[in-house]
Amino acid sequence: MHDLVLRGGTVYDGLGGPGAAADVAVTGDRVVAVGADLGPARREIDVTGLAVAPGFIDAHSHSDPVPLMPEPQPFKLFQGVTTEIVGNCGFSFAPLDDATIEATGPLFAELAGGVPVVPRDFAGYLADIAAAGPTNHIAALVGHNTLRAYANGMDERLRPGALEQMCRLADDAFAAGAVGLSSGLIYPPGSYGDTAELVALARVAHRWNRPYTTHMRNEDDRLGEALDEAIAIATQARVRLQVSHCKVAGQANHGNAKLLLAKLHEARLAGVDVRGDQYPYRAGGTFLNALLPGAALVGGTDAMLARLGDPADRARLRALAEDLTQPNGFWARVTPADVLITTHATRPEVTGRTLAELAGAGDAFDTLCEVLFADPGAGMVITLMAEDDVETIMVDPLVGIGSDNGPPVGLQHPRTWGCFPRVLGEYVRERGLLTLPEAVRKMTSAIADQFGLTGRGYVGAGAVADLVVFDPATIGHDGTYAVPDVRPTGVEHVVLAGHVVVEAGRFTGERRGHVVRG
Repeated sequence: MHDLVLRGGTVYDGLGGPGAAADVAVTGDRVVAVGADLGPARREIDVTGLAVAPGFIDAHSHSDPVPLMPEPQPFKLFQGVTTEIVGNCGFSFAPLDDATIEATGPLFAELAGGVPVVPRDFAGYLADIAAAGPTNHIAALVGHNTLRAYANGMDERLRPGALEQMCRLADDAFAAGAVGLSSGLIYPPGSYGDTAELVALARVAHRWNRPYTTHMRNEDDRLGEALDEAIAIATQARVRLQVSHCKVAGQANHGNAKLLLAKLHEARLAGVDVRGDQYPYRAGGTFLNALLPGAALVGGTDAMLARLGDPADRARLRALAEDLTQPNGFWARVTPADVLITTHATRPEVTGRTLAELAGAGDAFDTLCEVLFADPGAGMVITLMAEDDVETIMVDPLVGIGSDNGPPVGLQHPRTWGCFPRVLGEYVRERGLLTLPEAVRKMTSAIADQFGLTGRGYVGAGAVADLVVFDPATIGHDGTYAVPDVRPTGVEHVVLAGHVVVEAGRFTGERRGHVVRG
């Protein structure tokens, strides 16, 4: 007798196949059969009229500290997401020691969502997550920024032996179960690293057959150069390449989605196993200090604060930020009205307001500096993309879905609460841009394959019993940048490793997630 049978649904296998009327039988933590007349079960759920799919896999998440929050956090289960890949953009929450936490200052604090940032090695981080009992499964990347800060502080030049230490730390992380290496090359100290440094680390990933994921060095004026660097790293290290949150940023660059995709396809034809991920919005979200040139953060937070507080240094940073011939932050690529402040540790009254609103008739760059002086780790939502580029990228078969969410607290980007339902509601049902089988593939097997998540991302005998049941006619998300934390609609049931954790749209309260190791 089976433990669970989902009866009467339309099954989308996650591999791109058309929907098929079938029952799904689960025993223990595995799917054991898909079809008709599967026999009795201890529990049956009637899913007539609903879609049954593999649990969605979020390729690009910043939920690293979420499992350590005292209360369960089902915000991803409500989207049908059963597995998150954390540690993206070069920022993993291990390895960390006291000196690294001190050197990076408020950067980790902003990502932590109120969870204490403490020293631990990578094995210790995964052990802590497992002990806490995550609400959904967690697979973790090890981040270049974290490795560099550990071995080299916030210095621009590498100290003697620092790269060798970074490689040893990466090797330790892969041995502990890290599923890949990530970089965030617009963020100090990762932005100070050159191509050779990244190749050396990616070659460690190669030894473990783990992929390299990258928030590239540039996503606007020098997009082509940044793609060339990412492809060169993957080529020289012979690793799978995941290009994070594929986009074309900055009004002057709108229309260049075809350039991005052409380079991905050329690399694929040249033998690089390259894919990408994307969130379905025109705005991104990141640290407010990403508006500044990288020179602002050399030496760490205290050094940045000293520069912002010195009139001559501030003027120098303004000149760098306004120089469109250099990849010097986002400042000159957007307007103050495009920048919405979402988190601030000391001045909550600035959250939910744009830089233009805060500056009024005053100088917006000075306003930015004052806001950062009060909280160097403040966060923002920044409108950068054109809808035509978003759509062009979304339909490409090499690009899957990743939310790029922050912790589910405060005024985060709406992608935190609604990325996956938005794709299925807006871009599948309403616009017809994607078919439902293709959208499900982009959320499941396309991600599992790239990250080596064996047994996940498809519905079939032997697969891990991570399943989502949703209503294609109602699934969606109405969250906005002003009110982002709206509950999605249409996700009816979620099964996690054989356990029903969302039933009839309600979270059962059980923390049934596991750490998924490479």
